[in-house]
Amino acid sequence: MRNEADFTAFAQAGAVRLRQIAYLMCRDWHLAQDLTQTTLTKMYVAWNRINRRPELDPFLYARKVLLNSLLDHRRLRSSGELATDQLPDRPGAADPTAVRLTLLDALALLPKRDRAIVLLRYWEDHSVEATAEILGVSPSVVKSQSMRSLAVLREHLGPDRELLFG
Repeated sequence: MRNEADFTAFAQAGAVRLRQIAYLMCRDWHLAQDLTQTTLTKMYVAWNRINRRPELDPFLYARKVLLNSLLDHRRLRSSGELATDQLPDRPGAADPTAVRLTLLDALALLPKRDRAIVLLRYWEDHSVEATAEILGVSPSVVKSQSMRSLAVLREHLGPDRELLFG
């Protein structure tokens, strides 16, 4: 069947990237795998409808489904995060792995929608308009939340941001 082959090609081409995006959003590889599988399942069920709409980019649609799956998952279970008044030890500036972990920690400080905006705009390199479409918000929301979120990241990263952003 033609649609089955199209979906299989789509899933093989996009699964790894979807899992990476899911991990960046939730910071848990196991949950990222589950979210990727949920996304691919939802995409499979809707594949005939998606194929009938040539203006719809399946990869952008999959990212939207992934984000909605994450938000649904968060709503269904209580948060396992514990608030603390102590920040973890700051990594040394010379260790790129530690700096990357610090960046991931900084991303975790952002609310879910702001984190999604930052990841779509700067990690995935989507335009303001594409990000707004994926998240179902206006371009002005993407612009304002991007600036606020970047300020939070800069503040949290401190001197380590020079290693990341030059």
